[in-house]
Amino acid sequence: MSRVWEDALTEADRTVIVKGGYGTERGLGNNPALVIIDTQHNYVGAKKPITDQLDEWPSGGGQGAWDAIGKIKELRELAYENEIPVIYTRNVQKKTINFDSFAVKAKRDNSKYIDGRPETEIVDELEPRESDLVVDKSYASAFFGTPFISYLIKMGVDSLIIVGGSTSGCVRATAVDAVTHNFNVAVVEDGVYDRIELSHKAGLLDLWMKYCDVLPSEKVEEYIKKVGEGRESRFINL
Repeated sequence: MSRVWEDALTEADRTVIVKGGYGTERGLGNNPALVIIDTQHNYVGAKKPITDQLDEWPSGGGQGAWDAIGKIKELRELAYENEIPVIYTRNVQKKTINFDSFAVKAKRDNSKYIDGRPETEIVDELEPRESDLVVDKSYASAFFGTPFISYLIKMGVDSLIIVGGSTSGCVRATAVDAVTHNFNVAVVEDGVYDRIELSHKAGLLDLWMKYCDVLPSEKVEEYIKKVGEGRESRFINL
């Protein structure tokens, strides 16, 4: 199966990967959660080529983000069907102080990123259900300065299926922190997006080489169904 980063590799890179033993699968556990990262208007943007929507949505992913959202929606419905918890994150600022280091670095107008603004809300296509958890954060990782890990422990989660954006930013930071906290992690290759193609490819390559599994949505769908079947098999009719 061709991977999105393969055309960016040199022959030397390929040799390093093979001889270094990189990219082997870690595997996933029996109690996953689907984690949907920052699918907010600010970070998704408009259904247009990314360069055509930058004036309105300077941090939006454009059409690439919307392509991924189609896959995310399918995975979310499958998670609901198989009783897998769904957790959203929102990157928001609670005050006019710039806690978000990315916002400071980008030198953008941050008024649209303050909690309560419509631009900070999750897009309608992925509107959370009442039963879903929504974790607000002000930095890249869902773990930093939030109760995220407490929720995961309380729910007995052992694996995270991560989707959303951006690949090289909040997705990568959350995945690395999750592995650091000894969770199994799969990033869905066609369920994440970025603003820069090189960042997207490099982010996925780095995660696949050193930290977690990077899987196509088809394999993740198979895994979710197996988890659901396993749960059904544990019920005993009396």
